[in-house]
Amino acid sequence: QVQLVESGGGLVQPGGPLRLSCAASGIIASTYTMGWYRQAPGKQRELVASITNGHSTMYADSVKGRFGVSRDIAKNTVYLQMNSLKPEDTAVYYCNARVVGSIFWGQGTQVTVSS
Repeated sequence: QVQLVESGGGLVQPGGPLRLSCAASGIIASTYTMGWYRQAPGKQRELVASITNGHSTMYADSVKGRFGVSRDIAKNTVYLQMNSLKPEDTAVYYCNARVVGSIFWGQGTQVTVSS
């Protein structure tokens, strides 16, 4: 069975850092394009960052320069390092794995940026 388990969410002050983890099982994550999405109440789910099986990365304009996505191949885990957090970053963050013909989602982890 395939599982993507996000962790690391929580409450953080504006300007602070937070690192999210996505631990994969049932797939070799390094062979998939891995994405981080987020969804805030009343808003559509949006792509935040992605990393391909060739290790290239892409970021939404709203997070460029602040967020970084990376892999630990040995741990089969993908990370989202979030820095300089803003209240508008508040959302449920979801991990996603994609290859042709298959898409998998994690359960999400809440990130709340508030003073």
